[in-house]
Amino acid sequence: MIEPDTQSGQRALAKVPEVTLLFWVIKIAATTLGETGGDAVSMSMNLGYLVGTLIFAVLFVVAVSAQIRAKQFHPALYWLAIVASTMVGTTMADLADRSLGIGYAGGSSILLLLLLASLAIWYRTTGTIAVSSINSPKAEMFYWVTIMFSQTLGTALGDWTADTAGLGYSGGALLFSGLLALIVLLKYASSISWTLLFWAAFVLTRPLGAVVGDFLDKPHDHGGLAMSRYTASAALLTFMIMCIALFRQRASRHAH
Repeated sequence: MIEPDTQSGQRALAKVPEVTLLFWVIKIAATTLGETGGDAVSMSMNLGYLVGTLIFAVLFVVAVSAQIRAKQFHPALYWLAIVASTMVGTTMADLADRSLGIGYAGGSSILLLLLLASLAIWYRTTGTIAVSSINSPKAEMFYWVTIMFSQTLGTALGDWTADTAGLGYSGGALLFSGLLALIVLLKYASSISWTLLFWAAFVLTRPLGAVVGDFLDKPHDHGGLAMSRYTASAALLTFMIMCIALFRQRASRHAH
């Protein structure tokens, strides 16, 4: 729910973008950038998953702190925080799945529990997990913690699907694209809460970005296009900047 603004008589705006087709296009590009950018730091620069996680964790905390301190919605600042969350999610999932030996299934299970716990505590504390309710520092903190868990879970799911489940990058992309299409169908053909569908879609865009990112930069003998991680990241970042600069995004106004 949106709280009324007692000073202006207008409903307070959430400091997150309105959920439109443009939102999902940029979100998928951001999650793909998170995969290629995270791998560029941890693998191409040979810094490793732990150092990569620490670097992106600092970037994430700085970006989210700036987002929370902001007085109104700023698209560039919001998407910077999203990209930071995808990058720390990439390296954190890789650290848990590979370096710590938990495995994709184990890592995905733990992260799913953390995500559900975050949503449950958020709902119990504020009474709603709707996107348009994010107009207070407390709600924003819950929002970004939930996003971090969802991005990390999405990375683990993408890797598990492409590698362990044997679907490969193209198979994984088709699977997650199909699930997202199902969510769109449910939005218009069912009475399921849009808030629940939103968070399901938010989680699923991350593994889609993960498998697409891996498809772009993995070697040919691994089913990828063998693009440089730096080149792929630069192209995705340029695309995002163009979308943000050319298309106006409004702050979310309505409960979902």
